Amino acid sequence: MRIERAREIARQWVLDEGTGLPGFGGAFLTGSVLWAEPDDELAPHSDVDVMVVADPEAGAGHLGKFRYEGVLLEVSTMAAPRSVHDVLSDYHLAGSLHLPGLLADPTGRLAEIQRGVARDFAERPWVLARCTAAMDRVRAWLNGIDESAPLPAQVTSWLFGTGVTTHVLLVAGLRNPTVRRRYAAVRDLLGEHGRLDQHESLLDLLGCAHLGRAQVEGHLAMLEKVFDATAPLRVPGYRFDTDISPAARPSAIDGTRELIDSGRHREAVFWLVATYARCLDKRALAGERGYEDGFRELLADLGAATRADRRRRADRVLAALPELWHTATALMPP
Repeated sequence: MRIERAREIARQWVLDEGTGLPGFGGAFLTGSVLWAEPDDELAPHSDVDVMVVADPEAGAGHLGKFRYEGVLLEVSTMAAPRSVHDVLSDYHLAGSLHLPGLLADPTGRLAEIQRGVARDFAERPWVLARCTAAMDRVRAWLNGIDESAPLPAQVTSWLFGTGVTTHVLLVAGLRNPTVRRRYAAVRDLLGEHGRLDQHESLLDLLGCAHLGRAQVEGHLAMLEKVFDATAPLRVPGYRFDTDISPAARPSAIDGTRELIDSGRHREAVFWLVATYARCLDKRALAGERGYEDGFRELLADLGAATRADRRRRADRVLAALPELWHTATALMPP
């Protein structure tokens, strides 16, 4: 299926069902399908991200991942953006609204904002603002690690704080701050600028620079087991319930395998860890146990097995931020 067809299906879902959500105020594409060319093929492990604008008081909630007309949609909700400036300083929103991806706009307000964001998206002051926001997010995740929280929550704080370092550079280079493929995307960006040394540094901060393909494949095999044991469980109150579901398996498992098969096994580690942590979170909420040993083995290979290990690794990331910022400013438009 071509990207343009996938976009049409997303639009059809919005017209058929999205407009009926409480407080509906519009919808737009986000994520990799928005950034892709219309004639590109939609990868079998890719989903189509749709952001629905809705009044938060109306209670539309988070819909998550589900299949519609043969396409895996991921539908999220947010309050209406207040201004062009608010969007331009938000690196995820600006990345979505600087491109023509509106699916529904009953008031015309989204189109007005989209035009302003498209006009100023690449202006250096706004790029600086978005990169600063990403740097702040790194610090917030890493300084907010709660050592009394369950292991998956501790790991998630360390992992995402470390992983947002890639977003600092992707935002600086006017690239999509993608989620699952962030390390592969930043490798492409840095390779184009002759800075693969910086990519090695990012992998080292994550703890996977030294990992071989066989090691990562072994961890993926363990993840498959826990994913398949957890996917049938239903925990509607869990935000990532549908991310760990049979419908989401192509994205979570097959997408990770695709990275490994393409020679980017180290770049696959981020999403492998994130998915494993979400599986264990969901199992705990469902009153289930098991598969923790495989998670601990994965963390040990990353040098993040204990609370002290994760704190040391987090502090290494924080210490590396000045150099990261130097690289980011070199990638920015003049």
